[in-house]
Amino acid sequence: MTTTSKVLLPPGGQRILVVQAHPDDAEHLCGGTMALLAAEGKAIHYLFVTRGDKGSDDPVMTPERLATIREQEQRRAAATLGVQTLTFLDGYLDGEVEPTIALRREIALVVRQWKPDVVFTLDPWRKNEIHPDHRAVGMCTVDALASARGRMYYPEQLHDGVTPHNARQIYFFPTDRANHWVDISSVVEKKIAVLCCHESQTKHRDIPAWIYQQGILAGAPHKMKYAESFHHYVM
Repeated sequence: MTTTSKVLLPPGGQRILVVQAHPDDAEHLCGGTMALLAAEGKAIHYLFVTRGDKGSDDPVMTPERLATIREQEQRRAAATLGVQTLTFLDGYLDGEVEPTIALRREIALVVRQWKPDVVFTLDPWRKNEIHPDHRAVGMCTVDALASARGRMYYPEQLHDGVTPHNARQIYFFPTDRANHWVDISSVVEKKIAVLCCHESQTKHRDIPAWIYQQGILAGAPHKMKYAESFHHYVM
């Protein structure tokens, strides 16, 4: 069954965790939804596996410098959007993320610390998803959620208030299995402004035209001017 709604979360969904491969993933793919949730006063935490250190064709740019730039851009975007807290994992390079036990363990720790009601992440089963980081991060997030609820998984994490946590509500993006649409018409300009904070990625692109086009494609079948789509799954 599909749902078409301006209200995304199930009752009690107050704490949100968004697990991303790179800075700007959420702003590109679900920035309107994040703007709506932030405006509703939801507690939002962004978790980044990499700092996007390969995302440039500038011949004089270095991965180290780009990582710093992109983290700064992401912090500005999050502040503009209303995202309260961010975590950047260490040791993972753009384009080299693999679905490992180590990454699963690190994501599970953040889940146990943050205790989200709802998790957003990249859809690892999306057809023709060519970015290996997106596939790996989505898969490890699902695996981490399955592990985080059991006390016998990574018991070394369970101290100083860290406890097992069962986050059952997942929203995957981008997806070719959409079953939930969010009307972002009221915040589409905010999405444009926030995405433009990622200047290293957007300065040579017509961001408004791209956002309008994607929003129209998602929204038209559901009589929304602009929308974002998700695959909502309950574990």
